[in-house]
Amino acid sequence: MLTREDGKLDVTRMSAIADQIAWLKQHDYEVILVSSGAMASGRGEMKVNRKLDSVEQRQLFSALGQAKLINLYYDLFREYRLHVGQILTMKESFSTRGEYLNQRACMTVMLENGVIPIVNENDTVSVTELMFTDNDELSGLIASMMDADTLVILSNVDGIYNGSPSDPHSRVIPSVYHNRDISDYILDEKSDFGRGGMITKCNIARKVADEGIKVIIANGNTHNILIDLVQHPLETMHTEFVPNPNGVSNVKKWIAHSESFAKGVIRINKKAADALKGDKAVSLLLVGVTAIEGDFEEGDIVNIVDENSNTIAVGRSGYSSADACKLIGEHDIKPLVHYDYLCLE
Repeated sequence: MLTREDGKLDVTRMSAIADQIAWLKQHDYEVILVSSGAMASGRGEMKVNRKLDSVEQRQLFSALGQAKLINLYYDLFREYRLHVGQILTMKESFSTRGEYLNQRACMTVMLENGVIPIVNENDTVSVTELMFTDNDELSGLIASMMDADTLVILSNVDGIYNGSPSDPHSRVIPSVYHNRDISDYILDEKSDFGRGGMITKCNIARKVADEGIKVIIANGNTHNILIDLVQHPLETMHTEFVPNPNGVSNVKKWIAHSESFAKGVIRINKKAADALKGDKAVSLLLVGVTAIEGDFEEGDIVNIVDENSNTIAVGRSGYSSADACKLIGEHDIKPLVHYDYLCLE
């Protein structure tokens, strides 16, 4: 929604978002802004004499554009005497608990001093398979990390429809509860300038809502959408993912988003899989493990898969891979993954 049809930055839309965030700040809301736009900002800055591949374009235009983007935000918020600070991050920066906590501490001290954190992926170096799917995924991680009350994902549609948004008979689904399956309604479509689609948004929204955070998907092009969501939520078109009233710990929030950071795979038998998926909270014991793959240390993230190679859980290992391999099948020893550090998919 920050790009025009020609792929360049929509400064008018940026200004409208800044105005609304300033209003939120004036009404005692703490706001973190997760914003893309570096590539779009950099596209018009210079003409390139030779043809660049996709990685070179991404690196050059995002490096040029990031400076321009943050300066634009600086000027827009300065009109309201609001301070902004830039945070560029990468997926790898969430892969260890230490880096995760460092980022949280940085944003916390910014918020405590009235500074608006503006977060974006560092596109100049994030050019591998470890890139975020898009900024929806990044915003979900930030919301979870910062114990946000609400995550608002602004898109170019009014919410989740019960059919194609272009179909005049389709309607926006106002609320999504934990037990509702809406996968049949979601179209796998992406915008011309974005990396993600509505499926990504819904997957992120459901995961974050399961952690106890309200998630709203709304149209960022609607006039005063953020203010209306505060003042007139019932009359404002959007989809709300209703938060799970039984939230999870901060450690589990980190683990829940860490599947792609896993250093190893734990294969388990059917009895262990049934126990993990049962109603009772249990830890993963080595007696139920059939194989261990990868090279990991104690404290690293591991994916737990069943006999059909389906990932059913993500957890923090209590052993190194070398030690765990020696103890496969053993009884009456500490769990491989304790329940406090285990998240079911």
